[in-house]
Amino acid sequence: MKKWIFSSLSMICLLVALMGTSCNFTPSADTVTAVKQEQSLQNAVEQIGIPATPNHTELKQLKDIYELRDNPKLIHYAYVQSAMSGKFIYLGKCIGYGIPYATQFSSPQKDIFQTTASSIHFQMPQAEPNGLFMPSDARGTWVMLLDPNDSTAAAQPVYIEGDVAVSPFKLPNSVMQ
Repeated sequence: MKKWIFSSLSMICLLVALMGTSCNFTPSADTVTAVKQEQSLQNAVEQIGIPATPNHTELKQLKDIYELRDNPKLIHYAYVQSAMSGKFIYLGKCIGYGIPYATQFSSPQKDIFQTTASSIHFQMPQAEPNGLFMPSDARGTWVMLLDPNDSTAAAQPVYIEGDVAVSPFKLPNSVMQ
């Protein structure tokens, strides 16, 4: 019962905050829908609970993946997938995994606070350190390929727009073109 009261009070506070100081404010359909959806989800969590995952297997796997990806000497094999046959074409050895083109070094958004009678918070796009604004989505992938003709050369970034696969072992001939 206390949770229901708290949830209802939270929703009322949200509506009041969204209405601002104007008494003639009519909440938008999106706002009303968001409030009702939040109430419904609160009700579902109270009735059903959240899934029990005592082993945290996926979380452990993701931690392992992050730690393996952080190895600067990690050698892999890069492939591009043929649009015609779906088979893979070997590109060469690479360091690490491919990095999606839209990955950003800095946060894509910056918080803006406007101090007035009622404090307003919103977000604006933020440029990368090079001054450019990155797209929120792009199909390309950067792969740090090693020169097959010079084993002493540093890895070089290669930009690929097709589907890329990077594997810690060579793929079997059955999937190769």
